[in-house]
Amino acid sequence: MPSLNIVLVEPEIPQNTGNIARTCAVTGASLHLVGPMGFAPTDKKLRHAGLDYWHLLDLHLYDSLDQFLQKNSGNFFYFSTKAQQRHSDAVYPDGSWLFFGKESAGLPESLLFAHPERCVRIPMMDGTRSLNLANSAAIGIYEVLRQWDYPMLQCRGELREYDWAAAKSANPGSEYL
Repeated sequence: MPSLNIVLVEPEIPQNTGNIARTCAVTGASLHLVGPMGFAPTDKKLRHAGLDYWHLLDLHLYDSLDQFLQKNSGNFFYFSTKAQQRHSDAVYPDGSWLFFGKESAGLPESLLFAHPERCVRIPMMDGTRSLNLANSAAIGIYEVLRQWDYPMLQCRGELREYDWAAAKSANPGSEYL
């Protein structure tokens, strides 16, 4: 499976990080938390938001952005409301790293300015501040996975009380079955 890495730089709200951890766990993405954080990795709200998915998560912790950058390199993409290109226009190769900044301020502008060709934006209405961090991460993760045709992910579901095959044979002209 291709590797996808999600990097949260100085996250402040444990519930957002817990939700992102859950999204990473169900998609196979690795999660990298860069401090200082606004909570401890053992925070009850963080653990609760991630539910029972923690054992599926590939989690890495760093004290600072400098420490992270000393240990890692690759295809970095910086998600920011300040970016000039759309997230869906970028091409994400295997080994991509998606960076998201803290809820109150985003990523450091010096980091964005140093890498303008790697900065991407999720389109939003003019005059709005930003999307929720967990929603932004999910949008980014699923755009990468869409481009990769959802490797190793289950793309079809089954009903508990009904049979899709029976519905399809009963309605052979339906485009939705």
